[in-house]
Order: sequence, then structure tokens, then C-alpha cells
Amino acid sequence: MDSPSNPEISMEVPPYLRIHSDGTVERLAGTQVAPPGLDLETNVLSKDILIQPQTSVTARLYRPNNTNHNHTKLPLLIYFHGGAFCISSPADPLYHNSLNRLVSEANVVALSVNYRLAPEHPLPAAYHDSWDAIQWAASHSFEGHETWLKENVDFDRVFLAGDSAGANIAHFMAIKLHHSSGSSNMKFFKIPGLIMIHPYFWGKEPIGVEATDPERKKMVDKWWELVCPSEKGNDDPLINPFVEEAPGFESVVCNNVLVIVAERDILKERGKLYHKTLVNNSAWKGKAELYEAEGEDHDFHIFNPDSDNAKSLLKRIAAFINNQD
Repeated sequence: MDSPSNPEISMEVPPYLRIHSDGTVERLAGTQVAPPGLDLETNVLSKDILIQPQTSVTARLYRPNNTNHNHTKLPLLIYFHGGAFCISSPADPLYHNSLNRLVSEANVVALSVNYRLAPEHPLPAAYHDSWDAIQWAASHSFEGHETWLKENVDFDRVFLAGDSAGANIAHFMAIKLHHSSGSSNMKFFKIPGLIMIHPYFWGKEPIGVEATDPERKKMVDKWWELVCPSEKGNDDPLINPFVEEAPGFESVVCNNVLVIVAERDILKERGKLYHKTLVNNSAWKGKAELYEAEGEDHDFHIFNPDSDNAKSLLKRIAAFINNQD
């Protein structure tokens, strides 16, 4: 909320950040950094790489430590982290830990994209950066210089995934890939699946439990005002993909989608609507699965990775990846 009582603070957007009157952005979460390297618990290696020199966009690349001893090519998971487009990074210890565990459980190579954050870089900057990362990865299907990709990845098995804002990004990247599938640099780059974890979609008019929780609805309303100043507000097609002017769901590039929601998450209604739209209200011809974690809230697997439900969630994602042809 705005903070007129404190002249030094021009805006507060709980629980993420506050903006001072001199324009300084003070982030209240997602600022810690874990270094890349070998994770002894999971035996997963990671390193940071430069994706786009012009924008300084980077990513953190992960692979199982035993890939050099096994010539089997692995799926590639392109991952977009959450944080309402305004906090966190692949180096956030919570995300770094989560990706180590997911790479180990699913036996994949993963590229976790460090897109630029709002409000310093308002949307659509994050979408542009994410597309640059996909193009960079795709280039390794026929050229490129990154040995972890060239030596270890099966480019017929590339998966898009993200949680919260990252799931939002993954959706729009899946649509953009559909429209780019005929380009030469995507010729050897196949996307069999999309994983949407607690997707951050919204809208002006409340649906389901949103109508019974006005305080949390007001909080979520405020997030989009910060990251994407738009005259359409929370019915901008980037946050409300169900409005008429949004790209059609039939353009989702992959044939398999896993939508994951949490019972206590205020965003769950939009996740369920996403699944329903794919299956019943669009011309998309693939298979969509809905997985709901009972008794859990938003991104519980990130904040409480040792819980039984978090472990079950990772196993479900791993099974989805490894059961695709």
C-alpha cells in the first residue's frame, strides 16, 4: 500500500518491497545469494552463465554430477523462478536448493533463468529475457559453445517450468514457441511438456475463494500495479490470460501440461481455471493434468522442501518429465 505517513517511503508492496521517495527500491525478501558449485546432498553441479551481454541477463545451469560417466542424453528443464516479477533469483538459496533437488529427482539438466526484475525493469522485460534464454538454449541443438548442453541434453525432450510468476512466464513462452516453431533455430528443439506450479494469474473480478478473502485479494491486486503499469490493470492479458484479447490457449506449443495448485493458495482458482480452459474451453488438443496439494499454501515446496508434500510434489514433476516420449 502507499505510505503517506512516512514521507521517505512512496510505496509499499507487501510482503516484497518498498520504494523510497528518492526512487530507491528496498527488497524485503529474495535477496540472499547461494553460490553455484557441487551440492553434496544431491550430487548436482551448478554454474552461472551469461545469456545476453546487452542486457546482462544470466542463468544458473545444473546437471547431475555423474553425467560424464554416462553417455545417455538427458531432458532439459528450462525453469523460471517466482517472486511476483519483482524479487528473487536463481541464486536465492530457496530456489537453488529446490533446483538441486529437482535435478536430482528427475535426472535432468536445468537452466534457471535470471530475468530482470520490476520495478527497475517493468514488464515485458522478464518475458524478453526469458525468450533470450530459450533461444540461447535452442542454439545448442545445432551449434553453441556450452558443453553441459551439447554433451548432455536430448533436445527432443525440453520442458518449460516455473512457479508463480515463473509459471506465468512459462505459459507465454509456450505460446511464443508455437509461433516460432518453423524458424531454423527451433528446428531441432522439441517441447513435449509444460509444468505450471501455482501459476500467478489474476483478474479484476474475483472468482471462487478470492471473493471471500478481500485482504489477500487487495494485496495481490497491488503486485501487478507495481510490475506492469497498464491502463487495463489486473485484466491486462499478461496477468489475465482468460480475457478475450489474450493469446488463445490453442497456441500452447506442447502436447502435455501439468498444472499444480495448493489448497490454501489464493491463486489456486486461476490455476484450476487454466486447466479447465485448456481441457474444455479451447481448441488445444493435448493432455492436461491437475495436481492439488492438500493443506498447503503458495510455493510450500520452496519454503518447506523437507515436508512429505514437497517431496511428493517433486516426484510428481519427475514422473511427468520422464513419462513423456
